[in-house]
Amino acid sequence: MLTILNQTGQQQKLNKYKEYGSKNVLKPMDSEQLREYGHRMVDFIADYYKTIETFPVRSQPGYLHNLLPDSAPDHPETLEQVLDDVKVKILPGVTHWQSPSFFAYYPSNSSVAGFLGEMLSTGLNVIGFSWVASPAATELEIIVLDWLAKLLNLPEQFLSKGKGGGVIQGSASEAILVVMIAARDKVLRTAGKNALGKLVVYSSDQTHSALQKACQIAGIHPENWRVLKADTSTNYALRPELLQEAVSRDLEAGLIPFFLCGNVGTTSSTAVDPLAALGKIAKVDTSFSNEMWFHVDAAYAGNACICPEYRQYIDGVETADSFNMNAYKGLLTNFDCSLLWVKDQYAVTEAFSANPEYLKNKASEANLVVDYKDWQIALSRRFRSLKLWMVLRLYGAETLKSYIRNHIKLAKVFEQLVSQDPNFEVITPRIFSLVCFRIVPIDNDEKKCNSRNLELLEAVNSSGKLFISHTALSGKMVLRFSIGAPLTEQKHVKEAWKVIQEEASYLLGK
Repeated sequence: MLTILNQTGQQQKLNKYKEYGSKNVLKPMDSEQLREYGHRMVDFIADYYKTIETFPVRSQPGYLHNLLPDSAPDHPETLEQVLDDVKVKILPGVTHWQSPSFFAYYPSNSSVAGFLGEMLSTGLNVIGFSWVASPAATELEIIVLDWLAKLLNLPEQFLSKGKGGGVIQGSASEAILVVMIAARDKVLRTAGKNALGKLVVYSSDQTHSALQKACQIAGIHPENWRVLKADTSTNYALRPELLQEAVSRDLEAGLIPFFLCGNVGTTSSTAVDPLAALGKIAKVDTSFSNEMWFHVDAAYAGNACICPEYRQYIDGVETADSFNMNAYKGLLTNFDCSLLWVKDQYAVTEAFSANPEYLKNKASEANLVVDYKDWQIALSRRFRSLKLWMVLRLYGAETLKSYIRNHIKLAKVFEQLVSQDPNFEVITPRIFSLVCFRIVPIDNDEKKCNSRNLELLEAVNSSGKLFISHTALSGKMVLRFSIGAPLTEQKHVKEAWKVIQEEASYLLGK
């Protein structure tokens, strides 16, 4: 009897090995197994989306270590075991970014088209660091970036037919670092390497923290980053006269103004800087650099600018040297997919080009092709253009415009609901699909008001019914209601407002 049990156990273990294969017969991309497991995984993900509203939107942290073993398994496990663990152990700790009641930060869109493009990219699994490594990966990226540039009505200098062109980065943080290093090296080639300590960067205090990180990595001295104050008088846009004064002072001090970051849709409040006026200042001769590199960060709001009625917010982009937007924040292209255009691709490749013997080839050496490894920090890169191409083809530009307009329409609905309640106020004019609001102060006590709004934030998020985030504007704690999840409808916006009102009533009644 014991012998039979041992044999049965050995057979079960053998079957488990066969599912993924023992180390001697492993076939990690067996086409039939892929077909079977792929169907099961698609069903699992589809079921997740079907039931996504049943999950608390925000996760509860600090639990997973107690549920998972402290070492990797020695032998294969079944797909069913893994998916069961995802259901029971992983999903409870996920903040559900695709929930229709996710209103925090800015959205990270997903879509069937984006998912299929991601699946195809993963399936092909090419690493297109240079043209020769996978010509279609490079060429498709050039084409779809030109498509998007035309949808945005960007100046021709940003298109690939001239000295400029577009490239897909992983994030806006990478994009801003790439162009800052390109701008830095361009200046230092003339001014000399010892001039690094004289280089000055300019932005408003509403600019994303990615700029600070880029300065740190690029070696810009902390005291040479000019953070110019923005306030309610301009709806938190950068005032050109402040920039002009700062640049003039630095020139008189013998410093080198070399980089300006303008914003279209700041993280805190979607403020829009006056690009044309800022660009005019940036293009004045500033000694060694001749003129500053002007970068436009439109990571969020750039998506809306494919709609003709919102294109006005990037007027003045013709004065910029680079422009960036994140397609995953509004164009239904799954993360990651950050689009960067530059007018002078050679400034970028001069800073990032590296050509060891093992990467040399005739096409590259003859300058006949684009090698995107020289447009980014890393060498390796994914075939990300596939998912953007898939989105543009399966939905078309007009459908994407309607999608963006619908979210802006829903934000107007929320803005009206807030405005009608005397306990609340809208803090900044809504431009896109973000509403900044708060409980109004009682007896002009701003300190208590800030505390009360943070209490409301935590109460709302702890309910699990929705998730919002906050910011600070002129010392005020402000709640941010950002609409952009693919499944969000008007009923979700109204349900969210009801929860906010109920939690606020409780706090105000205490």
